[in-house]
This record gives sequence, structure tokens and C-alpha cells, in this order.
Amino acid sequence: MNRIEFVVAIAIILFVAFVLGWLAHWLIARFNQVSSADLNEMEALAKALHDAEETRDQAIAYLQQREAELTGQLSQTEAELRAAMDGLREARHETEELRVYIERSSQRQD
Repeated sequence: MNRIEFVVAIAIILFVAFVLGWLAHWLIARFNQVSSADLNEMEALAKALHDAEETRDQAIAYLQQREAELTGQLSQTEAELRAAMDGLREARHETEELRVYIERSSQRQD
């Protein structure tokens, strides 16, 4: 094999390698190509996800507001209960004092 045949053989091998590379690139680009229907579907999914996240955020805000309201009502009810219990305790004590007073008055008259 002389020098010219060697150069021609190398040129043919490089050309075949170039054609195979170009063909592989074309096939990969063809398979990875995204259609407009797929893009529209992805946009619709992104919008639905965004709407769902907004709804979730609104629900969380509502629940936090409701929890704060209920916590306030609970603390107010507990305060009212404490006041009622104190009043009841005081009334029982007063009733007991009156009972003792009446018993003493009855015993004095006898």
C-alpha cells in the first residue's frame, strides 16, 4: 500500500465516521423533538399545578386564621369558666357561712 492509497483509505474512513456522526445526531434530534401538542399539555399541567398551589396556600391561610379565632375563643371561654368557678366557690362559701349563722341563731333561741 503506497502513500496515496493510505491517504485515500484514511479519507474514506474519516468521511464514513463523519456521515455516521451526522446520522446519529439527526436521529437523536428527531427522537428528542417535542411536539406542539406535548408543549400545550405541559403548559396546561403547569397552569393546573400553579392553580393547585394557590388553592393550597389559600386553604392554609384560612386554616391559620380559623385556628387563631378558635384559640381566642377558647382562651375567652376558659377565662369565663374560671370566673364562673370563682363565683360558684364564693357562693358556696357564702352559703356555708349563712347555714352556720342560721344554725347558731337557732341554737341560741332554743
